[in-house]
Amino acid sequence: MSGWGGPLGGMLGGDPTERFTCSRAGCSERAEVALLWRNPKIHSPERQKTWLACTEHRETLVAFLSARDFPLRVVPVTELEDA
Repeated sequence: MSGWGGPLGGMLGGDPTERFTCSRAGCSERAEVALLWRNPKIHSPERQKTWLACTEHRETLVAFLSARDFPLRVVPVTELEDA
């Protein structure tokens, strides 16, 4: 699955500091933060989605989610449970 930007960045077993890649389409940079969010119209309060963001795309992704009034928390990727 080349180019997959999920939480493991398509690099299972890789160096933990390099396994998180940005979720922005077409970006393969290392993610620095995780955007933890949900769409309250379709997700229960227990449901949480995670997008990862590099320094360059952080503001763009936060703005996209914030414009929709989605509950959002931004944390360093080192704080993710599986980090």
